[in-house]
Amino acid sequence: MLQMCVTLLSACAGWFCCYTLCNRSFTWLIAYRMQQTKYIVFTLLLIPAVSFHPVYHDYCILGAGPGGLQAARFLKDSGRDYVVLERNQSPGSFFLRFPRHRKLISINKKFTGRKNREFNLRHDWNSLLSQDRNLLFGRYSSDFFPHADDMLRYLQNFSAGIHVHYGVNISRIQLKSSSVAWNGHFFFLLDQAGRAYQCSVLLVATGLSLPHLVDFPGSEYAEGYETVSTDPHNFMGQSVLILGRGNSAFETAENILGVTNFIHMLGRSRVRLSWATHYVGDLRAINNGLLDTYQLKSLDGLLEGDLSDLALVRDEAGKVYVSHRHYLRRDTEPAGNKTGITLSTLPQDDLDNFAAREPYDRVIRCLGWSFDFSIFDRSVKLKPATKQNRKYPWLTASYEARYTRGLFVVGTASHAIDFRQSAGGFIHGFRYTARAAHRLMEKRYHHVPWPVTHHPTSQLLNVLLRRLNEASGLYQMFGVLADVVIIGEDSQHFQYLEEVPAGILPDFEQSTGREVHDTGLFVLTMEYGKNFSGPDKDVFYYDRAIGEARAAWQSNFLHPVVYYYRQLPTEQQMKLRPEHWPLPRPDRIHHVVEDFLTDWTGPNAHVLPLRRFLENCLQMDLRAFYAESCFLFALTHRKLPIFCQQGYLRDQGLTGTEQLRLLSIEAGLMEDYKSRSHVASFERPHQGSTRDEL
Repeated sequence: MLQMCVTLLSACAGWFCCYTLCNRSFTWLIAYRMQQTKYIVFTLLLIPAVSFHPVYHDYCILGAGPGGLQAARFLKDSGRDYVVLERNQSPGSFFLRFPRHRKLISINKKFTGRKNREFNLRHDWNSLLSQDRNLLFGRYSSDFFPHADDMLRYLQNFSAGIHVHYGVNISRIQLKSSSVAWNGHFFFLLDQAGRAYQCSVLLVATGLSLPHLVDFPGSEYAEGYETVSTDPHNFMGQSVLILGRGNSAFETAENILGVTNFIHMLGRSRVRLSWATHYVGDLRAINNGLLDTYQLKSLDGLLEGDLSDLALVRDEAGKVYVSHRHYLRRDTEPAGNKTGITLSTLPQDDLDNFAAREPYDRVIRCLGWSFDFSIFDRSVKLKPATKQNRKYPWLTASYEARYTRGLFVVGTASHAIDFRQSAGGFIHGFRYTARAAHRLMEKRYHHVPWPVTHHPTSQLLNVLLRRLNEASGLYQMFGVLADVVIIGEDSQHFQYLEEVPAGILPDFEQSTGREVHDTGLFVLTMEYGKNFSGPDKDVFYYDRAIGEARAAWQSNFLHPVVYYYRQLPTEQQMKLRPEHWPLPRPDRIHHVVEDFLTDWTGPNAHVLPLRRFLENCLQMDLRAFYAESCFLFALTHRKLPIFCQQGYLRDQGLTGTEQLRLLSIEAGLMEDYKSRSHVASFERPHQGSTRDEL
């Protein structure tokens, strides 16, 4: 890499300037003035030496955490030109420090009673997607909630063979227009040593790396979750106030619960329990011990309040008091002309039962994390999402930055799409969204259409039943990813696309490279009941489960939903869809009734209603028949069921055994033609014979 080597000499107006190379990475700029025999140092600047020839790759991935490694694995398997840039010296460096108390809350369920790998991924929340069957997290830990060190070992092995540059801390990213670039511009990335990288597509997988801060008077007295001691002995006999209501706050409380005088927890909203909201990012049961001590009146407690109105005041003894902004006054000191904030009164001066009237020894800030926008130049136009999602980048349904073509966000930071709705902020969710983003990039930049499988329409029911019973991507990214069934022009065949982002349906054909015909399409999703989730919902009420197929639309727990559209929804329809609906209203819709075992194979409860729905949409008989029945249909009907057309007439029908025939007769599914023909042979005399001879 070339370095800038310039030496400038000047004697203009008595100034002498020198600009020289100091080492491979930096140059020193020294300017001084000659005045008689004295040399006066004027300025000293440290300027990175920028390479004139940046290293080019088609794809640059920023970050070697789980999201970055997952995206890199897909690019590697596709044979693309890529590089992963990681600022630390090992993959998954986040897990070197976090969670602070080293226990993950992602489920590591090794035993399900099934051997189907796809089904088992529904309950494996830590494995990344790979063709290597050895890269399953269950081989690294047997704990239901694994240790963070196990994740580090797993990511180290997963990164083997992936092109990662470690120790590269990207400090600046900007766009430069180019007519030959894939997106009309290149991304230029500058690291701490002045090295430059150029790429056509940028995948940001840096996660949420900045502690979320709330500015209020006295906020400097709060210790951060990222630095506070994890040794319970350091909290012996202390009174502690924790700011925040998430898992990090409760994890911290759980660690010191047994050694403190009391713990108070202050947050702006009520506690959201994951088993009530069905959102894995809300408070998990493993961390909620403080709820017991609060409700059982063991001194600990929860308080609600807006942190922006909070004020913390510390006295001379080091005790911290909770106050409100309006209890503070500003004093001006005439001598120094300084303005400071001092305590006028405390809330307990007016309210002798003020909840937080006791002073605290420690205040701990556990307010979560935010995305780091600081490294992006204004030319990149990467904006925060709206409303409560502002800690995430603003993305389209294809996981691309809304105002920057070619910049995709994968991993935890892609959670803006489904924040508080699905699992896109966690490994068991973003491993699938990263694959979806990869498939969209394959179509756009390499003209590789979305992968499909082709099937005869007679197999539509079977294919849907297989997917809704084993698909892990639909199960984890419920309401966000969907399977799409494109019916062929002649309705004799269909194409099946797995785990497509539901939000791209208005732009489906261009994004996937697959054409939708006038015969329509089916969309399979997984959904909870519309009114079943929420912090204020009683999800344990009596008769909460639906058992009758006729009331399947009232199902509460996660269950399959099939939408039928005669044509693709428009962008306007997508925007105006009903609240809590992942898709616009379809022409027809079918809910598969919820099942306690999440096993949707019941002939009467699940299979028959789904088949009837498909038949009504397609206006055809989708039943399966034995060859004997197809033979009779061929003799007695002008048009055969599609199963007979695509099976029996092509020598592919089901050939029944004698045992199956007898079972079908006993069940009333088939007439006993053999017995009838045998009886008829006795009633009909042979040619040339008399009845008496028979």
